[in-house]
Amino acid sequence: MAKRNGKRSTTRTRRTFSKEFKQEAVQMLLDGHVASSVAKNLGLENINLLYRWKSEMLAQSGPAVASLDSQVRELREELQRTRRERDILKKALSIFSQQE
Repeated sequence: MAKRNGKRSTTRTRRTFSKEFKQEAVQMLLDGHVASSVAKNLGLENINLLYRWKSEMLAQSGPAVASLDSQVRELREELQRTRRERDILKKALSIFSQQE
């Protein structure tokens, strides 16, 4: 950071990313990787950048892709809920089997 009039300047140079880089980053998100790990692995400071690229690419792809993305999101949520229910049932089973 440069000093100007006794104050620190927070000017940064703006990075540019190729279309291929953005597509690969978004594909990692679509493959199920966590956004924070994708950003860290790619050296991105802002996770929101990934989400913006994703929404831009989905908008360009049309309604079919957006519909599929929505469906995948719903299925992931359902899978997570089902896993929680399974874990609860496992715990209940172990408690009831100990009482016998």
